[in-house]
Amino acid sequence: MSSRAASKPSQRSAKRSDRAGAKDAARDLHTGSLAPAQLPSRSVEEQIGTEVRRLRKALDLTVAELGTAAGISAGMLSKIENGTISPSLGTLAALAKALNVSISSLFAETDERRDCSYVKAGQGLRIERRGTKAGHLYDLLGHSLAGEIGVEPFLITLKQDAQSYTNFRHAGVEFIYMLSGKVRYRHSDRTYLLEPGDALFFDAAARHGPEELIKSPMEYLSIIIYPRRT
Repeated sequence: MSSRAASKPSQRSAKRSDRAGAKDAARDLHTGSLAPAQLPSRSVEEQIGTEVRRLRKALDLTVAELGTAAGISAGMLSKIENGTISPSLGTLAALAKALNVSISSLFAETDERRDCSYVKAGQGLRIERRGTKAGHLYDLLGHSLAGEIGVEPFLITLKQDAQSYTNFRHAGVEFIYMLSGKVRYRHSDRTYLLEPGDALFFDAAARHGPEELIKSPMEYLSIIIYPRRT
């Protein structure tokens, strides 16, 4: 067998090896998340509907209020926002006028717009919640600006004179990551000892909260995720 003939299988093997290596490299770049790699493509009607809904919510208007302002029924507006009908140019012009935007803005490429919230260290917004009176400090580290899902990330600090509070209860789910100190955290009928590096993820509809404050300084990251009301 000539050296040329012998080299062909070797070359094919090398090419297969290169392709396999490329596939392995691509897999290595995956995040491991179960979230879809790409959003499903949307029709023009769906994109317009999404933009109309976003603008309406930004103005804090109900479907009925915007429908009245634009001279269309609430039922038709709901169909437009859901992308189930193709609105006429006149209807789009009326909606744009009621929303105080140009008609072209209703055709914005919403798929290219992504929300982003940036907070420098130490500049979280201090807010009051039910645990504030018990000595729990809440610094909001960001917020979701749009979409069907609301997300609230908090840095929670328990002061030296803080008291236990286990009556938190709200819609959605919550993720807690312990940063410093030690607490015993209650969720429903069970308690969990949380130390730095420990995490707790739970259904927030059950009563929950720090039951025993063991070691200061106590800080943990709390991320609350819930469906927005339409």
